[in-house]
Amino acid sequence: MTRLSIDPVTRLNGQLRVDVDVTAGAVSDAWSAGTMFRGLENVIHGRDPREVWLLASRICGTCSSVHALASVRAVERALNVRIPTNARILRNLLASTQLVRDHVLTFYQAQLPDWVDASASLRADPVATATLGRSMADWPSSTADSLRAVQARLAPVLESDQPGPFSSPWSGHPGFALSPEQSLLLLAHALEALDWQRDVMRIHALLGGKDPHPQTYLVGGMALAPPWGGPAPSQQRGHPDVPDRNAPHPLSDAGLTMLDDLIGRAGAFVNRVFLPDMRLLVAAYPDWTQIGGGSGNYLSWGDLAETDEREPPLYLPAGRLVNGNLASIKAADQDGVGESVAHAWYAEDRGPAALRAPVDGITDAAFDAVLPLGALDTEGRYSWVKAPRYDGEPMETGPLARVLVAYAQGRDAITSPLGALLTATGLGAEAMPSVLGRLMARAVEAAAIAKRADSWVWELRTNLATGDVAVVDLSTWDPGSWPDEADGWSTGEGPRGAVAHWVSIRDKAIDHYQVVDGSTWNLSPRDTFGRRGPIEDALLRTPVADPTRPLEVLRVVHSFNPCPACAVHAFDPRGAGPFDIRIHATEASR
Repeated sequence: MTRLSIDPVTRLNGQLRVDVDVTAGAVSDAWSAGTMFRGLENVIHGRDPREVWLLASRICGTCSSVHALASVRAVERALNVRIPTNARILRNLLASTQLVRDHVLTFYQAQLPDWVDASASLRADPVATATLGRSMADWPSSTADSLRAVQARLAPVLESDQPGPFSSPWSGHPGFALSPEQSLLLLAHALEALDWQRDVMRIHALLGGKDPHPQTYLVGGMALAPPWGGPAPSQQRGHPDVPDRNAPHPLSDAGLTMLDDLIGRAGAFVNRVFLPDMRLLVAAYPDWTQIGGGSGNYLSWGDLAETDEREPPLYLPAGRLVNGNLASIKAADQDGVGESVAHAWYAEDRGPAALRAPVDGITDAAFDAVLPLGALDTEGRYSWVKAPRYDGEPMETGPLARVLVAYAQGRDAITSPLGALLTATGLGAEAMPSVLGRLMARAVEAAAIAKRADSWVWELRTNLATGDVAVVDLSTWDPGSWPDEADGWSTGEGPRGAVAHWVSIRDKAIDHYQVVDGSTWNLSPRDTFGRRGPIEDALLRTPVADPTRPLEVLRVVHSFNPCPACAVHAFDPRGAGPFDIRIHATEASR
């Protein structure tokens, strides 16, 4: 048996270490360790509930909007606040376009290097690559001249000894299966995705004021007013004209037209580039639809409210699947969540057998390892990530969980693009619980959400045209209207999975705050009863061709797109660099 330690796992936001035992060419055991702690939940204590979302947003610069919205919703539930229709739609637009952007960039910037040998692209024939591209979809950049220019951009980086965005320690690895032409085409699209994301960022800047960390969320709605229609500033003090900075007012006719155009462009890239590329990848790596499935337990809180009801129907549905059974959808309720810290560096005052509900959770660091961190204490504490469980069971969250829950419920918005992708690849739904299934789920969900986001713009325009211009309800803004004690929670979905915040307000200030992110579920260590977390479980039986270059291990981990910063609710904005990777191998025997 060989023990491998990958520290840090790169192309993530935050610090993650993964240790695996490799026996007879496959992973026989695995441990996931979050190695960074900042204690945001303690930072929030004592703050004004109306400003907490600004701090919660800083849990992560990649998923910033996710935690801001979850925090606002938790406080609103505690204070019994109802938001206007326009605010609901605006929040949906910010959240949905965040999902689309993250899914695309995750694939092209974080996951693609696990599947493409970049050095092979320099041997590709640009003419043949252009022909391949046109056979997959009608896309303007599928020309020999364009692809030749991509080769010219890549060559200095790939032929240099200096690290760069496409340099890779995996060049020549036996696990690569793409032809030079396929490699060049996918890398060309990865470069385009960097330009494409600017359009999506403009949506967030238009509606949120900036990106990352939009600034227009507000307890009660959104701080984003329709254009002023009253007297000129010279006649009415206190409402000056907005200076022209080459951008229309977001809720004006020009602003909504611009928003519609940007969402349309985002959807075009998803449908004409992202989905065809996914079909190409699945065809080249069919074995990876059978690897990394995990336990088959999936959780989705659901998100994107379709109406203004207190418990509205959701575009992304809520539910649980257990043991991979698609025929039995179970309810998902925040009361079912409990966390274990038996293998995490936290104090626990109820003994090691406890599964503590987040509403009663504590975040008291109790680091007891020796630095520098050597071998993980796999029998004791080895991670800063807690171990959330639903009714005592580990649950995978994220795009795959949401797509499978929607598929099991027969939601046409998801089943239609999923069915088209499965038909095109010759696969059935049983292939989805896998490494490539997680990647496919991102593409399917991105297509479904981009389509719905386009119609939300129309709904927003229609509602404003009726004369309903309310974007916020400030009836409970004054703390004098609050009860002495109030508790709230929110559940929702981010790019990486199920997000939930719990808040307790006492004497007008935050008395208690806890977060369980999608990556907290996926990156969780062993729990009280020794059960592995989802990533640890998915790594089992993964083949490893070369223990000195465990590319296959990274494919499984990256398929979850985990975020250790979110998992530990930390403030670190730096993340791990994409090239500083150390792999330690030790021989051991049981």
